Amino acid sequence: MELLSKLNSPFLYVLCGGIILFVAVICIVFAVRAYQAGKALGIDVSRMKRVITASATFAVLPSVGILLGVIALSGSLGTPWPWLRLSVIGALHYETQVAEAAAESVGIGGLSLSGMTSEAFATIALLMSFCIMWGMVLVIFNGKAYSRRLSAPKQTQKTGKDGKKKTGLAGFGDDAMTAMFIGLVSAYIASYIGQIISGNGLFKFSGSWLPLAVALVSALAMYVFIKLKEKWNAEWLDSFSVAGSMLIAMTCAIFLGKLA
Repeated sequence: MELLSKLNSPFLYVLCGGIILFVAVICIVFAVRAYQAGKALGIDVSRMKRVITASATFAVLPSVGILLGVIALSGSLGTPWPWLRLSVIGALHYETQVAEAAAESVGIGGLSLSGMTSEAFATIALLMSFCIMWGMVLVIFNGKAYSRRLSAPKQTQKTGKDGKKKTGLAGFGDDAMTAMFIGLVSAYIASYIGQIISGNGLFKFSGSWLPLAVALVSALAMYVFIKLKEKWNAEWLDSFSVAGSMLIAMTCAIFLGKLA
């Protein structure tokens, strides 16, 4: 508890809160400038207001997923650090997975306050920061080229040295990210299956069946969201699917945890 009180100290709240406030001010400045630019371009003011209202509305539920991530991490890492990570540059799926991997690498067996030490927290915080900072660094050198690549069609044609037209993929980055996260999820699921096979027992909470059951529920919930989106042609459901799946899976974990 002494370590957790340090991780929730007023100093860390002021430090992390100051950074978040700075970023929030920048967002407001850009929003005001974008609104003024829209008026200068002759865009209808009422239409811009509808866009602002719709964007704010659709941002509410996805932000619930971020809040859940902060709550989940705050039990072992304190509140200020997860609040900073998930408010400024972090992503929910990234922060939780990297923090868990870092905790296991320092030998505390996952994110738990009981095994957390000052050295372990420093390692986890450093790894979470180091692994995600490269986007900010690399954009300095290849931001313009990447922007042009994003505006290009998915399939591009170019003429080779032999004079023949060749088709290439312009959106390799999206496919690479998808493949990476499929690999991460597969590794986690395989680890739980491995614990069952190794003899920890199917009906032990620490063994594995509960995480596997929750993962299955989450996958089914996401499948339902995708089918509803396709059936109703509701693109806006993309903004709710991740948070909705998380809420459903966490509710399921609570009820299944009582049975474990």
